[in-house]
Amino acid sequence: MDFLGENNSCGQAVLRLVSRGNAIIAELLRLVDYVPPVYKLETRQEQMQYAEVLLDFSYFKSVEMHERRIENTNGLQEVDLDLRENNLDILRRFYLVFESVHKYAVDLNRFIEDLEDGVFIQQSLESVFMNSDGKQLMCESLYLYGMMLLIVDLKYEGALRERLLVAYYRYCADTSRETNIDEVCTLLRSTGASSLPTAKRPANYPEDYFRRIRFRPQFISMVVGRLRSDDIYHRSLAFPLPEHRSTALSTQAAMLYVVLYFDPDTLYNQPATMREIVDKHFADNWVVSTYMGNLVNLLDAWEPYRAARGALANTIDVNVVKTWANSCGVKLGKTNGILQNLLKEGSLTEENAVTNVNKLLNLVRECNVTVRWLMLHTAPLTSAVEANKRAKAMRDLVMAEMRCRPVDVFELLLNTAQLELKLKELYKVVLAGKTDKWIVFKKEASGRLQDLADAFTGGMPLTRIEKNEKLQNWFADMAKQVNNLNFEDLVLAGPRIIQLIQALEEVQAFHQLESNIQVKQFIMETQDYLHKMIKMANTKEDILINLDVVGDLSYAWQLIDSYTKQMQDGIKENPSLVIKLRATFLKMASAMDHPLLRILQANSNDLESVSRYYSGELVAYVRKVLQIIPETLFNLLARIVDIQTNKLRELPTRLDKDKMKDFAQLDERLEVARLTHAISVFTEGILQMKTTLVGIIKIDPKQLLEDGIRKELVRLVALALHNDCMFPPKSKSTDFVQRLEILGAKMDGFRRSFEYIQDYIEIYGLKIWQEETSRIINFSVEQECNVFLRNKIPEWESVYQSRTIPIPKFPPVDISVSFIGRLARELVRITDPKVTVYIDQITSWFDVRTRQELVNITVFRKLQHALGAPGVAGLDRLYSFMIVRELQSLQRTLDDLLRDKTWVAHYQALAKAIGMGQSSIAQPAKFYTQATSKGAKLWPFMLETFQKIGQLQLLRRQLAYELRTVSRFDSKHLVAALETLNEAVLTDIKSKPLDAPRDDGKEQSFLMYELAEYLQWTGLTEPLSQIYVGTRKDSYLGLAMFLSFLGICNTFIPAPNLGNTLVPRRRYDPVDGTPFLVGFVTVMKQFHADDTRQVVQLIGQYLRSVVETAKATNGDFGPDAATLVVSLQWMLLYGAISKDVVASYVPGYVIRALQTV
Repeated sequence: MDFLGENNSCGQAVLRLVSRGNAIIAELLRLVDYVPPVYKLETRQEQMQYAEVLLDFSYFKSVEMHERRIENTNGLQEVDLDLRENNLDILRRFYLVFESVHKYAVDLNRFIEDLEDGVFIQQSLESVFMNSDGKQLMCESLYLYGMMLLIVDLKYEGALRERLLVAYYRYCADTSRETNIDEVCTLLRSTGASSLPTAKRPANYPEDYFRRIRFRPQFISMVVGRLRSDDIYHRSLAFPLPEHRSTALSTQAAMLYVVLYFDPDTLYNQPATMREIVDKHFADNWVVSTYMGNLVNLLDAWEPYRAARGALANTIDVNVVKTWANSCGVKLGKTNGILQNLLKEGSLTEENAVTNVNKLLNLVRECNVTVRWLMLHTAPLTSAVEANKRAKAMRDLVMAEMRCRPVDVFELLLNTAQLELKLKELYKVVLAGKTDKWIVFKKEASGRLQDLADAFTGGMPLTRIEKNEKLQNWFADMAKQVNNLNFEDLVLAGPRIIQLIQALEEVQAFHQLESNIQVKQFIMETQDYLHKMIKMANTKEDILINLDVVGDLSYAWQLIDSYTKQMQDGIKENPSLVIKLRATFLKMASAMDHPLLRILQANSNDLESVSRYYSGELVAYVRKVLQIIPETLFNLLARIVDIQTNKLRELPTRLDKDKMKDFAQLDERLEVARLTHAISVFTEGILQMKTTLVGIIKIDPKQLLEDGIRKELVRLVALALHNDCMFPPKSKSTDFVQRLEILGAKMDGFRRSFEYIQDYIEIYGLKIWQEETSRIINFSVEQECNVFLRNKIPEWESVYQSRTIPIPKFPPVDISVSFIGRLARELVRITDPKVTVYIDQITSWFDVRTRQELVNITVFRKLQHALGAPGVAGLDRLYSFMIVRELQSLQRTLDDLLRDKTWVAHYQALAKAIGMGQSSIAQPAKFYTQATSKGAKLWPFMLETFQKIGQLQLLRRQLAYELRTVSRFDSKHLVAALETLNEAVLTDIKSKPLDAPRDDGKEQSFLMYELAEYLQWTGLTEPLSQIYVGTRKDSYLGLAMFLSFLGICNTFIPAPNLGNTLVPRRRYDPVDGTPFLVGFVTVMKQFHADDTRQVVQLIGQYLRSVVETAKATNGDFGPDAATLVVSLQWMLLYGAISKDVVASYVPGYVIRALQTV
């Protein structure tokens, strides 16, 4: 019975287990890129902020103490809640993969126990190891578990693992009681190993790590025994030469290296066994490639183990290494020359491929063995291995003795890959038409034999061949025998063809037919066709299988990255090198066969996800290599733009004949033409790469070029935005404007580059420019706004971030996350109400001391020129988040105020005395002074908050105006359509009765959301009318807001020469009236309309009381009354209150009386 058959429960059980092991490793590798950065605690700032919340396993020693400290500290509680809400999903995913490692080991142990207990009928541990597929799977099952442990320790350092597990335990463990978190923590606790250059290897590592879950010694012994003595994958069939034995056994040698850690006694105390292992598997190599190209240098890895170290020392000798290195260097030069001749156009044909199949296979085999040995033994050493003197000395010795450069090794790899690809394509064509060609050859041979038979009848004209009845009959019989050959029965046909060839040889000798040139020619042609029939019959699928086995490049899955520079330098010199690189990338794709084979055999659902992961990794590397083409294009473009901008003179409308030579500038124009041609050559180079299927992902060269151009554009634009949006702490507004101008000039340069390049490389330049700049800015705004959100959007979940065309992230230089935050905060700093005065009539900010204009409408125009509409809209959105934060802070203060018993009592007494604005107050100056005195300590906070909100609102108004202006100019039809639609929607909403049922349909919600987005981007919004936060109604809210307004108003006085702008009463006070008023108006907009009316009513009561008292006593009105009247006028202007409301509560005679002041 087939061990892997569906009806074999034992085989299917271990196959599913191995399939799961490959999927777990893929998930471990995939999740490396999704570790939340804060859990690594790499920076000092992160350590200070998160160290007391992100705990390692020391947490389990005193759980209650740690939890109590977090709960009782407001700052820690906030940080802990933030981490929980933002990382819960990814923590679950990390725990699931860690738990899968533990569950895999438990299931493997259970499977071994079931085998020994006889659960699987007619199967035992010994019988499974006797089966070819069985012993492969059993060895793989243990090997994969060992690789899981090593990958976990390599990719997730011990402290990081512990933090992730503790975080999961604290946040999620209670919701899923079936987890094995205790066992998982025991298995994956820190081993003490570290990837830091200065870190030393812990004692008894990794054998103690591997012993945390124990397996039966008999099972481990049998795995080691099979790997040690058998060729379990039968790869010797593809590598028949004895000098290629280590390459043939390389896969199980890597498995043996890992599995021996489960049996450390062999490494320490079994010199005979280790000598046998080294002699068979490591006699001529000491660098091992384990799962998916993880390299291990045995000279370093086996240093602590006495028996292993001694066995290696017997074979890895200086003189022997010199011989190997020299031999490989000689082979490299020889094979490279042969390959170059074979790869010339027309050298390799179908006929040559079929005729010389064995020679070509031997050449491919020799090339791959040479490339493998040289690449592995000249691979760059890690910092830990570099510290091992012997390992470093051996690598240096190989580099010196091979007497060739790394670029020569790379060239051999390219040529080998190209030859393999050509051979595969040729043999596929041959195999596809094998039957038809064999029949054609048979007809040709039979026809010639029949022609010979006819010739010996003596009746053929012009032949001069005498009649020979015997030869006539003989050739006719031969023709009949050839016709009777059957392709379906090649076992009988093959020997028969050989007999026919020999018979034709003999007939020439016996009958002296060699003297007749025509007969001899026909016989030779017949023999040739018969030979072709034999060779065609010998061309089998096994050739392609052998090419795949011999051409395996999985050992270089990670190592190939060290050759990236050689690839890119080669492309810069000769763009057509991309054709050979395509063959290399396809050769690399063979590495995916190893993890996918068992998943495919098991019909696992993990096939697509694992395939997509490894295919994505390879495609990402292809993009990385070919990115040199867009980089070079942009360098050439920069030179073209420089010539066009700074050197070429603009032609006038009229030009004198004698000045034509001066304006011709032939040298400069020749340089532009030369650079443009170079751009076209590079573009042609990448487009020569055919559409290629890499794993399950198809690579289209045109799309690859466009993505590369987008990626380089994103890199350059992001870098320019980052560098030019850095502002010194006390820079002037002129510095801000200068930086905007510099940035605008750079962005203009990029735009001009795209205008120039798009026609030569057939791309939509404007579309790419708008999409990518918009994406960069929106991503920066999104990440900046994360600061104000509890549920943050991780970088990998952002709709603006892309793995193919990533937006680079730069380390923050201040509290801002990105350039957009620095720009927004710098604009806030230079318009700070403490040092500036805002004049609404000319929409400008002036320095309060020097009276110098700092920011005006021109600054916002330059801002739009530098960042475009996405940048202005992004700033607007960021300021909205800042306003929300300030409003929430104010709301918390007001809530505390309105819950405080003393304040509530104070408001109750005032409400009773005031009568809620119905009657005038006697002695208003004394009454209102006493009423506002209780909040004297609160008013500075309220004033600062109102000013901050107002300042941000004024900036938002300016940004909206700039967007509106640009939109009306660039997209007038869109603006008109949006205004009409907005008006229609508002009319529809207003027409519905208040008690009508709400329409919560998806279509309506989608329309409102999309419309709001369009309105914001076109500036068709009014920030002062916007509702930012939800509030609850309170009886005394209007009174509280009135008292705060009245308490703050005495700080200001109207300035008639500035259009009644409110200015500080004391000249250099750090306050500004307009931001205060706008902030107050914004805050009132968040509350119920009744609260706003109540505030106006109380202001009206105050003004009536002041005017009536002044008339009765012939006194003055006081400065606060005039300030309040001017404030009401500004509120009317800003649309915060209506004229009807003011007229209802503030009589006209009061306004007229105060306006005369």
